Amino acid sequence: MISFAENQGRPETVALTDSPWDVIIIGAGHNGLVAAAYLGKAGKRVLVLERREQIGGACTIEEPLPGYQVSPCAYLCGLLHPLVIDELELVERGLKWTPADAGLFVPLSNGDFIQLYEDDDACLKEVQRIAPEDLEGFQAMQELFRFCREKLRPVDLSDIWIGDAPSREEICERLEQRQDAVDLMFHWSMGDLLDRYLTNELLKEALYGQGVIGTCATPFEPGTAYVHFHHSSGTMFEQPGTWGFVTGGMGRVSFILGDVAAQAGVTIKSGVTIQRILPGIGVEDEHGVMYRAPTVISNATPVWTLGALGDQADPAWAEQVRSIPTRSCTMKVNLYLNDLPDFICKPGAAEHHRGQVNIPLDRETWMTAFKAAEQGRLPEKLWMELYFQSAVDSTTTPQGKHAVSVFAQPVPFENSDSFNWNRDGHRAIDLVIRGLSRCCSNMPQIVEHAACMGPPHIEEKMGLTGGHIFQGEILPAYMWEHRPAAQTPMRGVYLCGAGTHPGGSVIGINGRNAAMAVLKDIE
Repeated sequence: MISFAENQGRPETVALTDSPWDVIIIGAGHNGLVAAAYLGKAGKRVLVLERREQIGGACTIEEPLPGYQVSPCAYLCGLLHPLVIDELELVERGLKWTPADAGLFVPLSNGDFIQLYEDDDACLKEVQRIAPEDLEGFQAMQELFRFCREKLRPVDLSDIWIGDAPSREEICERLEQRQDAVDLMFHWSMGDLLDRYLTNELLKEALYGQGVIGTCATPFEPGTAYVHFHHSSGTMFEQPGTWGFVTGGMGRVSFILGDVAAQAGVTIKSGVTIQRILPGIGVEDEHGVMYRAPTVISNATPVWTLGALGDQADPAWAEQVRSIPTRSCTMKVNLYLNDLPDFICKPGAAEHHRGQVNIPLDRETWMTAFKAAEQGRLPEKLWMELYFQSAVDSTTTPQGKHAVSVFAQPVPFENSDSFNWNRDGHRAIDLVIRGLSRCCSNMPQIVEHAACMGPPHIEEKMGLTGGHIFQGEILPAYMWEHRPAAQTPMRGVYLCGAGTHPGGSVIGINGRNAAMAVLKDIE
């Protein structure tokens, strides 16, 4: 039995074209593997076809330098669904999760810092220290998030992320028509949310970026407050709203899922590029080779799936897919270091390296930067979110070395005369390093190597249309009943990726939803 967890997800290639498959899954991203595992455990004959040589999609592990085990895209785990963890026995199969208790650490523009711990009492002490006038408002904002999480995402089968998407009316009913909760879910920008509850500009500045993670917008666009809720709505191991590190790196999630699927009888074949989906018949690869099954599940983006269906796509469904924006303004930079960054505002290697670090932008800089990115120019400053896996898990880097994962935006998607990703990617890396150098006394001298993936690189390497990590915007206008469902109008064709309800991140429930829809239809 191949162990994907031990062998980095490279399955053996076998001749499969003549086998009688019940289900073919396109793409071995984590959601595709979840769907495969459930269907395999249900006794279905399942074939997963993966374009790359390695499983996991954007949630995988690579070794860019000897001894460095690095995730190219996904970095922390906070939304992996409890049902998937429990039903597929991921903990028993080796999943180890360490909460980032240090919370959110932000160097502030006045030379101070704030550290919003996961522990409520410690968090409130920090707010009291930085913005005592906002303590009551901050607590009220926390209460609103708790209310919405408990009403919409309880840790039971009534969680709205399970199964078919709810309508707006159903969500409002769940929220008891409470106006501030409805506004959070559908209307407010991140700026609106913070202006309602806070007055201290430094505290607001520290939090703006939480409303646009992976979203091509400023924090002042309506609906971005929901993006913050989306990322805060999970409960892992009875810890609501908490993100954490997966021992060995995020790709371990996919590799363990690969093991679960393989042990359930699923066959996974890598290095196969699918070009066409023929509803009710199967799929065809780039060489014209047919793989036959009455049911096809696409873990690829809805836009790619639409292209693979061609004129067999339902027109109304095609219009829905096209209506969801997929152009990204985010990039991923990995820095390989001989020491941890020494933050000027909080010197030394300490707890903040084991949490989430944000390099903030103020309101005016956010607007200026986004305008530059829209015009195809690299902004002068970027909002950045940093994680130090090696500070928690020393097995991922050589002894004495560290790696920092930098998620940054806004950056241009399309190449222009002033910025071309293939020609000028080094400028984006330099911009990140300069931004860190303003906050860290030992930058840039500790940087030994750096690698950058802009939106076009993410699109090409990971197959994510537009470089969008969520396969499409997760603003409210493109969520719930407005997002493609697992079941499409085309006979025997389903979706299971982040482009479906309930949206993106390493969730896994999208794959479960698709598997349940298939089992309901074919049994």
